[in-house]
Amino acid sequence: MMQRLSGLFYRFLGIAAGAQRFGLGMIRVAILVIFVWIGALKFRNYEAEGIVPFVANSPFMSFFYNEKAPAYRDYKLREGEFDAAKHEWHVANNTYGFSHALGVLIMGIGILTFLGFFSLRAGFLGELLAIVMTLGTLSFLVTTPEAWVPDLGSGEYGFPLLSGAGRLVIKDTAIIAGAVVLLSDSARRLLARHRDGMEKEMRE
Repeated sequence: MMQRLSGLFYRFLGIAAGAQRFGLGMIRVAILVIFVWIGALKFRNYEAEGIVPFVANSPFMSFFYNEKAPAYRDYKLREGEFDAAKHEWHVANNTYGFSHALGVLIMGIGILTFLGFFSLRAGFLGELLAIVMTLGTLSFLVTTPEAWVPDLGSGEYGFPLLSGAGRLVIKDTAIIAGAVVLLSDSARRLLARHRDGMEKEMRE
């Protein structure tokens, strides 16, 4: 019985060991789905309003807005909520315009990464941009006060207690890990193609 189980286990290991290419493809598809879906949501007002604390507090992005932190705190909207006066503030702040442009960029990165199935160079570019984009997102943990539970009297606040916004951001560590794995694979295959081309030229 134990021998049979051991045989099944090692057979499974053999299958798992051969699944690397499939796994890389899954990462590529996952990045496409996440980036295109989230990018498309950037064209919705609630999503554009929701990223304001991240952008307004970021030293790398705040210049896209006309109002600086902490002015936005008086104009926060809950998801699905509409307030005409607050909406007009977001229009004047360029909240929606910036979000639309960001959405196009995010979707473009996801599509480029997916195109790695057909073009190593396109995939490499997409993967590199995905890493840069995700590093920018993770920087929000440092720059955004709303990423941490506020001090409201319970005694539970600040680092390392992530708020809902912080929990949303920390998941990007998995995305950047996947993008790095894809980038490494694409680079390895591009180098192999280059070496093959050089060897072919030398033979000719």
